[in-house]
Amino acid sequence: MLNALEVFTTVVVGVMVGVEFSVAFVMNRIFNALPEDSGQLGRAHGGRMLGAVMPVWYIGSLVLVAVWAIAGRHHDGAGLVVTAGALLILSVIMSILLLVPINNRSKTWTPENRPADWKEQSNRWDRYHYARVAVIIAAFTLLAAALV
Repeated sequence: MLNALEVFTTVVVGVMVGVEFSVAFVMNRIFNALPEDSGQLGRAHGGRMLGAVMPVWYIGSLVLVAVWAIAGRHHDGAGLVVTAGALLILSVIMSILLLVPINNRSKTWTPENRPADWKEQSNRWDRYHYARVAVIIAAFTLLAAALV
């Protein structure tokens, strides 16, 4: 049963990492290359859509890692799982303090109502997001290492 939990948790976190990596290095670059206001509208739509899904995914991943850490506390790799959990906690804190406030504003923007500094705010969100992606990649890597 523990093996199934380990694999399931690693897959869930891995897919989350893939989505966030794609946002950072694929989707936002596509949005930035679109003509006129299309990119900003695409980012706003993505903010609404992923803003609804990702909190559940982040918290769910953290819960799965916590269950794994408790259930596997006497097994090899337990320290890696605990460290991965700490990194996921850090990613949630980063999200709440840094990314969510910008996302909550930007998901309502249209070409007619966006603030004058909307590009700077989007660039700040991107920088924070790159850091968060690095943190969750590290967490995923630790989980994968704990499987071996």
